[in-house]
Amino acid sequence: MFNGLIETRGTVTELRPIPAGFRIVVETPLSSDLTLGESIAVNGVCLTVVQTEPRREEVAGRSGTFYADVSPETARITGLGTLHAGNVVNLERSMRADTRVGGHFVQGHVDATGQIAEIRHEADFHWVTVAFPPALAPLFVRKGSVAVDGISLTVAGLEAERLTVQIVPFTWEHTNLSYLDVGATVNLECDIIGKYVVRALEVGDFAGPRLDLKENDG
Repeated sequence: MFNGLIETRGTVTELRPIPAGFRIVVETPLSSDLTLGESIAVNGVCLTVVQTEPRREEVAGRSGTFYADVSPETARITGLGTLHAGNVVNLERSMRADTRVGGHFVQGHVDATGQIAEIRHEADFHWVTVAFPPALAPLFVRKGSVAVDGISLTVAGLEAERLTVQIVPFTWEHTNLSYLDVGATVNLECDIIGKYVVRALEVGDFAGPRLDLKENDG
């Protein structure tokens, strides 16, 4: 579980083919704090750290790296399959139980990818419009939450197949959004509360388990 507050950015240094899927190698200052088996969100996709390497002392200022495996299904559903060496990615470690939830509950389970349709600058702020698949339309509401490449954001504008979010200067400067252009692929995760509401409507008259609260006459 994550909360959509990006800790830092990382840089993809390599994508290594494995028998199924591929192994992503990311350079980041977080590498020294990661442990094997730990969960980390890469552009909003929950992955497992399978290897870490410390900073190479002979190269001044170089961060360490971590490795994570990406399955064929994850590569298909998310935008990780479109990454290349040199791409900047958002990183967030799993949420601690004793921390504040500054964003919203983000599972790291991407629902679909979207494409950046427009970027509009307004003083120090930025408006980003994302086109999404029609199937996701029931899961978005104005002023509701959405995770875009793992970033917890608020839906400021909503159309049939597009949503708009406003990016504050800090988020623009400390996430990968400032590296993206129109047409770029981003990972979208809808608010989990909305998913449960839609699911409840899908199953129709399901009312849940009934408890017999009558007193026992005996």
